[in-house]
Amino acid sequence: MRLWRLVRQPFLALDGSGAELSGARWTSPGRPVVHFASEAALAVLIVLRYLPRDLQGIDQDYLLGWTQTEEEPEEIPFTPDPVEKRARGDDWLSSNRSLLACVPSAVLPEASLILMNPRHPQAGSIAPLSVRPFSFEQCLDLPPLPD
Repeated sequence: MRLWRLVRQPFLALDGSGAELSGARWTSPGRPVVHFASEAALAVLIVLRYLPRDLQGIDQDYLLGWTQTEEEPEEIPFTPDPVEKRARGDDWLSSNRSLLACVPSAVLPEASLILMNPRHPQAGSIAPLSVRPFSFEQCLDLPPLPD
């Protein structure tokens, strides 16, 4: 399975420190977790959701990254309740029962987020990301359609 991330250069490490600081939709603050997307386009869409609409002044050090794994993610059942959602994610992390978990994306529910527990004994089996530079300005600067 290929796992995708769109990150800025300083946040390339697969250590879960970003989610540990502020928490995330499926986990509470204080719990490291690495978020991957099931598709490259979903990784881009997730980041784009949080950027200013005019893209003025955005950082220019984004990298689109991917890694491969044979590990199968555990499915965490969906719940619309945000408190229960975090409880389910926190339980998964605390149990240490699997390296990866799969949850539906809030941005595009037809696709999945893959959560990785960086404290799981098999976390070292996930190779560092292969990356390429990514520019929102180039990606979204389309020529006009012909008449």
